[in-house]
Amino acid sequence: MSTETAISVTDLKKKFGNKEVLKGITFSVRRGSVYGLIGPNGAGKTTTLRILAGIIKNYSGQVLIEGLNPEKAREKGMIAYMPEDTFPYDRLTGIENLELYAEIYARGDKKLAEEYLELGIKIANLGKRIYDKAGEYSRGMKRRLIIARTLMVKPKVAILDEPTSALDVESALNIRDIIVKMSRELETTIVLSSHNMLEVEYMCDDISLINDGKIVASGTPRKIVEMFEARNLEEAFIKASKIGEKEK
Repeated sequence: MSTETAISVTDLKKKFGNKEVLKGITFSVRRGSVYGLIGPNGAGKTTTLRILAGIIKNYSGQVLIEGLNPEKAREKGMIAYMPEDTFPYDRLTGIENLELYAEIYARGDKKLAEEYLELGIKIANLGKRIYDKAGEYSRGMKRRLIIARTLMVKPKVAILDEPTSALDVESALNIRDIIVKMSRELETTIVLSSHNMLEVEYMCDDISLINDGKIVASGTPRKIVEMFEARNLEEAFIKASKIGEKEK
């Protein structure tokens, strides 16, 4: 893993109307690492991820993705974003879903589209079911297909919002393994959010705990546990959340 910075966020602030959602957060992400943005509902995680993905464009502060603003990085195909509530096209087969996005990201380069598709099939690992309509898939299979669709284009940065949300244990384990493996093999920088502290400890090299629009702690999972004198990351998360509540 590189020690160079892939993502730099400085004094990021965002308001929706009169509500200040992000209150000056600052963090950086090492190139090729898996970074977790952790916090309770309404803490500002999804807003931050959408800013990183170049979807939310109006904010104050500085955000750089490989030295570019998120909008420019997205235009260059450097960013792939997977929202929490995204699903494949049910009327298309698994392979047709992958083909569609491979062609979009390859921008007319047929050889590159074939390369993306081959990698997508490998990541999804659905066997012969890749030829079935996605509407016939279980939730776990659909999630694997979406993960494949996101990572197969070899983005510099992949942004995953709750990648294992509402999945059974086996499906969640498969997806966690895929994320870590592909981060290492593709050298893709991955930023994700999750409420599952076990998977955060397993997947993430570094994390930031965010509450009420502010970062209350950053570091490796082990460092965060030690910082809050907790038995595990889940307990540290609860203690960090209480700090945010006291400051309101």
